[in-house]
Amino acid sequence: MNPIVDAVSGAFSGIIKPILDKWIPDAKDRLEAEQAIWKASQTVTLAQIEVNKIEAGSQSVFVAGWRPAVGWVCGGSLAYHYVIQQFLAFGFSAFGHPVVLPDLDVSELMIILGGMLGLGAMRSFDKTTAAK
Repeated sequence: MNPIVDAVSGAFSGIIKPILDKWIPDAKDRLEAEQAIWKASQTVTLAQIEVNKIEAGSQSVFVAGWRPAVGWVCGGSLAYHYVIQQFLAFGFSAFGHPVVLPDLDVSELMIILGGMLGLGAMRSFDKTTAAK
């Protein structure tokens, strides 16, 4: 199943269900309350999906271009840190002008890039399993 649905389901059964069990003793009323909470959760999720569709269909770079922009910034920063900076430092040293180039804190970049790539991989997994 979808990992997000699993997380919501786990939160529901681990947090909300015990509260409902404690405060609503009648099984029928408790079931109705559980269904109302699930319906509200699904409504919020569907609303977010619609917003995502509108953003993805936009021609404006400020609306639909932020994800690619973040990807390019992360990719460029990693390219600088691991490749370009090393070649520049070597080149300056080889010509007798050793220089200390600015160093990036890549740990924060990896968190952002990991999240982006992880979500992309999850979506690819959803696409491949839905086709079967």
